[in-house]
Amino acid sequence: MGLITATIRKAQLNNYRLDLEYRMQLINSSKLNLSQTVNELLSVGSDLDANSPEAKALEKRKERLYLVEKKLEEQAQRFETQLKMVEAELQSCDQMIDKNIQYSYGGGR
Repeated sequence: MGLITATIRKAQLNNYRLDLEYRMQLINSSKLNLSQTVNELLSVGSDLDANSPEAKALEKRKERLYLVEKKLEEQAQRFETQLKMVEAELQSCDQMIDKNIQYSYGGGR
């Protein structure tokens, strides 16, 4: 890979890394909001009779929110894996750029 190609690839990888980090921030923010919502549901439902329709509806909603939280966690793990792969590729690009620079400025003669 030439110097220009490696530099362009590095810029693309940096953009992708930033996009992944942003998505992970959004997921973390969503998970925080979900946790707050679940806590509110628990506090609202604490004074209800466990067999009442309202309490059952709150319990179903809480279960759905837990499922959403689990899906968000799975997505965050996928993004984390992709981020590690991007960082490894960035290191490879840095090495390639360094080799090309060394070659261009006397190391390859």
